[in-house]
Amino acid sequence: MVSNAFGREEYEIRDGKIVFANEGPIGVMVTEKNVGATTEPTLRDLSEALVAVCGTDYGIHSLTWISRFTDMSRQAAAYRKGRVLLAGDAAHVHSPVGGQGLNTGMQDAVNLGWKLAQVVKGTSPEGLLDTYHVERHPVAARVLRTTMAQVALQRTDDRTEALREIVLELLGMEEPRKRIAAEMSGLGIHYDLGEGHPLVGRRMPDLDLVTPDGPMRVFTLLQNARPSLLNLGAAGSFDITPWSDRIKLVYAKCDGPWELPALGLISAPTAVLIRPMDMWRGWETEPNRTSLTR
Repeated sequence: MVSNAFGREEYEIRDGKIVFANEGPIGVMVTEKNVGATTEPTLRDLSEALVAVCGTDYGIHSLTWISRFTDMSRQAAAYRKGRVLLAGDAAHVHSPVGGQGLNTGMQDAVNLGWKLAQVVKGTSPEGLLDTYHVERHPVAARVLRTTMAQVALQRTDDRTEALREIVLELLGMEEPRKRIAAEMSGLGIHYDLGEGHPLVGRRMPDLDLVTPDGPMRVFTLLQNARPSLLNLGAAGSFDITPWSDRIKLVYAKCDGPWELPALGLISAPTAVLIRPMDMWRGWETEPNRTSLTR
C-alpha cells in the first residue's frame, strides 16, 4: 500500500531539505480503495478517494493533471527479436517512485540510437544491436528492484516501520548514502564491457581539461554525437588513421585523481575511448599498442 501524500507543486531545496511554497497549486497522491479501473480518472474519482481516506475532499477544484498508477513491475525478457527492438515503457514498467522511469527510457533510446545508426550506415555489423539488450536489460532490472524496495518501505505495518528506521540509520552514513544516491540517479550504472581499468563501462565524468587549444570540459566532446579518444598521456601516442573519419582524437591533461559515484577516488587512465552520447569505455595502455573496438 502506498502512503497518501500532499505538497505544493513549487518548492526549493535548502541545506538538503525540501521547502515547499506557502501558496500555489497542490499535488495530491491518494490510494484508491479498488484497483484495476480502466477509465480515465476524474475530479469526482479523486474527491471520493480523498473522502474515503481523509474524511474530506478539502474542496478540491480546478484540476491541471490527473492519472492513475500502480506499483506493477514488469520487464520484457528480450529487448531485441530480429527487427523488433523495445525501449522505454515497452521494455520495462514499474512504480514511478523515485522518478527513474523517464531517465531509464531515455538512456535506452540513446544506447540503441547510436548503435542503429552504426548498423544502418554499414559502419558496424548487425551483431552490435545485440549489445543493446546485454547492456540495458540489467540496468532496468536494477531499477525495478530499487522501486519495489522503495514501495515496500512505504508500507505502514510495524515491521516495515522498524525496517525503515534501520534504513534511515544506514543512510545517515556517508558510504551507504553515496551508493544509494548513485543508484537512484543512474550515475552508478556499469556496463559489463570486459576486464580492464575500473572505469571501463562507467559514465565519463565531466572533467576540466587542458588542451593545446585551451581549457575545455569533457562533455563538450559529446556535442557532435561521435566517439572521442581522449589521450591523457604523451602526445602522438596513438595512431587513429584507419578510424579518423569516425573518431575524434583529443590530446589533453587533467590534474588530480578522478572521483566517480559509487567508486570514489580512482587513478586516471592513460586514455579513454568515449562512446557517442551515452556511457564510456576507458583503459590503460602502452603507447602505440591499442585496439579500438565497438
